[in-house]
Amino acid sequence: MTAKNNILQTAKETIIAESQAIAKLAELLTDDFVKTVELIHNTKGRLVVTGIGKSAIIAQKMVATFNSTGTPSSFLHASEAVHGDLGMVQPDDVVICISKSGNSPEIKILVPILNRFGNPLIAMTGNLTSFLAKNAQYVLDTTVEKEACPNNLAPTNSTTAQLVMGDCLAVCLMQLRNFKSEDFAKYHPGGALGKKLLLQVKDMLDESKKPTVSPDANIQTVIFEISEKRLGVTAVEENEKIIGIITDGDIRRMLSKTETISGITARDIMTQNPKMIQPHNLVVEALNIMEDFAITQLIVAENNSYKGVIHLHDILKEGIV
Repeated sequence: MTAKNNILQTAKETIIAESQAIAKLAELLTDDFVKTVELIHNTKGRLVVTGIGKSAIIAQKMVATFNSTGTPSSFLHASEAVHGDLGMVQPDDVVICISKSGNSPEIKILVPILNRFGNPLIAMTGNLTSFLAKNAQYVLDTTVEKEACPNNLAPTNSTTAQLVMGDCLAVCLMQLRNFKSEDFAKYHPGGALGKKLLLQVKDMLDESKKPTVSPDANIQTVIFEISEKRLGVTAVEENEKIIGIITDGDIRRMLSKTETISGITARDIMTQNPKMIQPHNLVVEALNIMEDFAITQLIVAENNSYKGVIHLHDILKEGIV
């Protein structure tokens, strides 16, 4: 077998081993899982997740997931806890302690202290007879038969199981809270998803660039307005109402069909009843309209009062697509 095949085979075996370990987690769920979810859901405090070594890294990821899905959480490193960081644990907090063995020295020091504090303690461990499991209120079983590591030493299957168990908690809590995509966006306003769900058309308008001409404007005026505002378009207004739109494409088509522009006005080449969108609409709605009608600009108006133009290029710059 070639070196390339050996690498691919090892990778496949690792994936299969970890997937099998995850699948077996479903058989390890007990009433303690249900009670843990209900406890976290009903707490008036935060969820504090602690661990040591690789489990601490998993704990940090869990905290990030919980915070972004509506469960206020904090990470507490087990070794730092006994050197002052225990001050972050408040009376109403719930604590999850993650440890594969459940018997590490740091855990044996930390657990009795947490119990003296009176905080509900949930163990996430692969050893149900461990010190941690015996001294916790509830136990989440993340037992794995062996690691994917060929020496059965490096945390692989076990940390994946911990990660998945944390995701199970987060998803169940989201369902209990009826946590929707709009709620998720509130915690991710800077990301693409947040922008899709929160960014409104009015947030992108540049009111200093509001191209407009009268229906009787000559072509030179129209071209100057489109060029000056640099949006590739101008609205046509009459009596403060939008009656049409002219794009740079309209100008090019007009020039290709006539030898003289003398006497041609905006009214002659404008497109009537242009596609429009209101300022409070989401930017993603504007994008959908542009895609549906194969256009790159939209007039923004409220009660037919002209507010400006939103351009596809500006939407692309926001990273929404």
